[in-house]
Amino acid sequence: MNYTCFSSLRRYSAIIFLTIATSNFIYAQTISRPDATIAQMIKEVSAQNLENTVRKLVSFETRHSLSSTTDKKRGIGAARNWVESEFQKAAAASGGRLTVTQDKYIVKADGRRIPADVEMANVMATLKGTDPSDNRVFIVSGHIDSRNTDVMDVKGKAPGANDDGSGVAAVVELARVMASRPFPATIIFVAVQGEEQGLYGAKHLAERAKKENWNLVAMLNNDMIGNAFSDETNLRDNTHVRIFSEGVPALETEEMTALRKSIGGENDSRSRQLARYMKEMSERFVPQLEVVLNYRTDRFLRGGDHTPFSQAGFTAVRICEMNENYQHQHQNVRTENNIAYGDFPEHIDYDYLRKNTALNLATLASLALAPTSPENVGIVTSNLTNQTELRWETPKTGEKPDGYYILMRETSMPMWQKKIYVSDTKVLLPYSKDNYFFAVQAVDAEGHESLPVMPKPVR
Repeated sequence: MNYTCFSSLRRYSAIIFLTIATSNFIYAQTISRPDATIAQMIKEVSAQNLENTVRKLVSFETRHSLSSTTDKKRGIGAARNWVESEFQKAAAASGGRLTVTQDKYIVKADGRRIPADVEMANVMATLKGTDPSDNRVFIVSGHIDSRNTDVMDVKGKAPGANDDGSGVAAVVELARVMASRPFPATIIFVAVQGEEQGLYGAKHLAERAKKENWNLVAMLNNDMIGNAFSDETNLRDNTHVRIFSEGVPALETEEMTALRKSIGGENDSRSRQLARYMKEMSERFVPQLEVVLNYRTDRFLRGGDHTPFSQAGFTAVRICEMNENYQHQHQNVRTENNIAYGDFPEHIDYDYLRKNTALNLATLASLALAPTSPENVGIVTSNLTNQTELRWETPKTGEKPDGYYILMRETSMPMWQKKIYVSDTKVLLPYSKDNYFFAVQAVDAEGHESLPVMPKPVR
């Protein structure tokens, strides 16, 4: 192919592109220029608001899932009602688009952590998308319940400031900031119950999403995102945050297994693509915060609310602080050997919590404003060639993309290395398909990018 190259400058509100155009695509060297609307929302995220929310949650003394639902000042019921009232405050600025509910469900006795049938509830605030043709849904969550060393201790104080008051505070603050803005897609802010007893709230919500056929694009689980100190090394780190993502999907068909093996996509699940996307958003929007990609579903001996979504076949990740302090996690409140145990508000770094909240906001806003991902993305494998031919289809729902990015990276690299802009739904690249991984993402005129889609081999 004969390429005629020339220099040009393509400007989006999100990115400036220093480009070299060929006959059918543009090499794009991106220079970060954050979208002004998203940047403004991030400025509105308040460390003081986050602290106020954490302290209020702690004031309920315990939020154990089996604690009182009728006491107005103590227990899980009072905490749920208060979070609902905070969501209602956010709804007042939404023009009727944010609706709030307690989604109640019955958890059957399991002979382990549920001694008798019990009613639980997820506190949900749903920000309806403004585009009737866009049925995408995004979920951001934290778990409202807390626990002591004995997971069945219903009466003892269980402050739960960081685990997971920090995650719930982030969700409440996100709803406050985002409710007044329009997004084509729907965003659900949820404080789930029952995590410590067995991920029950997340299981209920994932099953509901499956049963009601939601087009759930991504689920962000925030669980312990406010602590910056390690109890063992006295290390303080408020500039790194971990994102856990599964590799081989929990729900994988034989066809998916064959595809994964044929393209070598063990490190390219949809959850891994979401984690990479979040890392890019942190670099673009959140100074002094680096996402560490953790290629595990979760930590050893622990679990989180993203797992039931992954098991149901949805794209889900866990956001978690870089260092954990086990003196303040699942501990009875006490002082022992001059060490104060317990999960209290004083142990949280609220500026760190602010940055991690901002990471969620940047990701949710970018995805909800972006076009739907391209469909039927394929890589042509019918010929032996040192070039790569990709084909795909325009998404059938939502706003039509302005164009597409072809993402490239060497097979040994964890992050995408090149972005190539094209306006067509096919491209022939002078790079060997045998030596690189490729993906395609849709982009609008403002530079908002969808999640990337890995191509399937086609003939």
